[in-house]
Amino acid sequence: MAVLETIKNFFTPTGFAEPEVIVPAPLCEYEIRPLTLDQLPDVLRLNIRCFRNGDNYTKYTFEYLLNEAKTLSYRVVTPQDELVGFAFVMVNESNAAHLTTIGVAPEHRQRNLAARLLSHIEDALRKREVGTIMLEVRVGNTIAQNLYRRADYTVVQRIAKYYNNGEDCFLMMKSLY
Repeated sequence: MAVLETIKNFFTPTGFAEPEVIVPAPLCEYEIRPLTLDQLPDVLRLNIRCFRNGDNYTKYTFEYLLNEAKTLSYRVVTPQDELVGFAFVMVNESNAAHLTTIGVAPEHRQRNLAARLLSHIEDALRKREVGTIMLEVRVGNTIAQNLYRRADYTVVQRIAKYYNNGEDCFLMMKSLY
C-alpha cells in the first residue's frame, strides 16, 4: 500500500489540500514580455495555482513548448519582475494558431490581463501573417468563454469528454483578418 501512496503522491501536486485564500495583490503596472526557458520554474508554480482543478501541463510539456520554434510564449510581469500571467500559442503548417494555455495568478485577476495577453498574441500572429487562431475551453468555464466572446471568438464545435475528468469543451475560433 505504501508503494501505491508514493506513486500517487508523485503525480499529485503538493501543498493544495486546503483551499487557497486569494487576497488581491496591490494594483500596479504590468508588462508583457517573451517567456523563455529561464522562467520555467516560475511557470510551473503559477500553472498549478491557475489550474488547481484542471488539467495542468507537466514540466515536459512546458519544456517542449518553450523549445519548439513554432511556439510563441509570453509572460505578464509586475514592476518587480514577478510572473503573474502566461500564454502559449503554437502555429501549425497550415498557418493557423492554437492557443494551448493562458493563465493569470488568482490575486491578479479581474485586471484585464488575460485580455491583454490575448490581444498581444493576436497582434504577434498578424505580424507573422497567421490567419486563424483556435482554442479549447471547458464548457463549465463561463468566465473564460466570456473573455473569448468579447474578443470575437466563436464556438464552432462542442467536443465530448475532452478533458481528463470527462468534461466537454467548446472549440472556439477567430479570424485574425
